Amino acid sequence: MPSPIVLASTSRYRRELLERLGVPFSVDRPDVDETQTAAESPFDNCRRLALDKARVVADRHPTGIVIGSDQVLDLDGVALSKPGDFATALDQLKRCQGRTLHCYTALCVVSPGRAPLLDVVTTEITYRTLSDATLIAYLNREQPYDAAGAVKVETAGITLLRAVTSDDPTAIIGLPLIRLTDFLIELGAL
Repeated sequence: MPSPIVLASTSRYRRELLERLGVPFSVDRPDVDETQTAAESPFDNCRRLALDKARVVADRHPTGIVIGSDQVLDLDGVALSKPGDFATALDQLKRCQGRTLHCYTALCVVSPGRAPLLDVVTTEITYRTLSDATLIAYLNREQPYDAAGAVKVETAGITLLRAVTSDDPTAIIGLPLIRLTDFLIELGAL
């Protein structure tokens, strides 16, 4: 009998992405502190959190294939994550105007009897320079307070950007499906 697949996330975006693969899975909340430590780069923070999320949930599902993921934007060495509210989202967007940032999306798959499979997909995101009124209108319409850096590329957030460069296009939404497919094939789950 194949190992059950468990998504260590309650993100609706990750759930919707994983549904694209057509494999049955369940969801379990990882409850991991996502605070970036003083000595951690955004890249290391993202990588650690994906691993921690997968391991915490794997402890509760010891026979499962557990998928953990995390995503941060790197703004001068500081991890921009989910803003949570309007004021923080507007501040994040204003700080990113006219700049190119790295978006790190870490993926970790933990399965019984194997070392964790871990990778980080880097996406370059170049922001347009837009008026405050345009940013405010976007925030009022989309309310992207649960998206890293307050940008949802799958909605009107794409209008805030000049370019997006990645070798795994779903990474920017929150779960790199190309890498995940590689891992699941390696584990015999696909």
